[in-house]
Amino acid sequence: MAELNYHHLRYFWAVAHRRQLTKAAEALHISPSALSIQLRQLEDRLGHALFERKNRRLELTEAGRIALEHADAIFKTGQELLSTLQGTPSQARPVLRVGAVATLSRNFQIGWLLPLLQEQSLGMRLVSGQMRELLSRLASHSLDVVLSNEAAPRDTAAGWISRRIAQQPLSLVSRPPHGGRRKARPFQFPDDLADQPLILPSQDSAVRLAFDLIVEEAGIRPQILAEVDDMAMLRLLARETGALALVPPVVVTDELKSGVLVERCTLNQIQENFYAITMRRRFAHPALRSMLGLG
Repeated sequence: MAELNYHHLRYFWAVAHRRQLTKAAEALHISPSALSIQLRQLEDRLGHALFERKNRRLELTEAGRIALEHADAIFKTGQELLSTLQGTPSQARPVLRVGAVATLSRNFQIGWLLPLLQEQSLGMRLVSGQMRELLSRLASHSLDVVLSNEAAPRDTAAGWISRRIAQQPLSLVSRPPHGGRRKARPFQFPDDLADQPLILPSQDSAVRLAFDLIVEEAGIRPQILAEVDDMAMLRLLARETGALALVPPVVVTDELKSGVLVERCTLNQIQENFYAITMRRRFAHPALRSMLGLG
């Protein structure tokens, strides 16, 4: 099958926006008869008439309207390509394509993305998924950045770059002791864990490994009520069960402000890291250049 002739498509595009063959021919610096021949060849290639004449004006047929939608998209994309590779400003609204690991705190995502969302000139597409899937999309250039609470695997060939964009010590949180808001005695960590049900991140997480090491060294066997890899679910279980939950405070920001949950103990020795993962690319997204200091 013969390929589409894009010169013919551009001629059609010029005529479709002017609706007059003569004016389009003048803009293209060709004769009206030559332009008419080019349009006819495009119609023959597509198998449909693109125009019909009404009152000395050319009106698009149904096929012509469809062709114009595609032509607009094609030439807009071409202009954006030139602007990107030549480093010149584009009038098109750039879109930042962000992937976020499904288990990552929504509060953290909002906090990091909000300054970008407030940029009137920037659009955003946000998708969530598993780490492996998101890294694959990053490698295929269908994502610009991936947000995660773990670094990408060390793989020189893949070209992933993990930048730590935040760090926060974990806390043990629960509903207010005794169902009230009066101040309880200070929580003694790790001794007070012995008789407390716990909700913990799954054993796949780095923070869980650090926590387990501390309690093992203290000779304590904690009562584990649940192990959860989804921070949103961990937050809900902390609210509903009354058990102690090991979380970064950012996960339960609203609950701490309202008093639904209280911070019983801050574990400065266990830190949650947050990463923005990108690829080694010559043409970094403009928004990421400012947010991450990319060259």
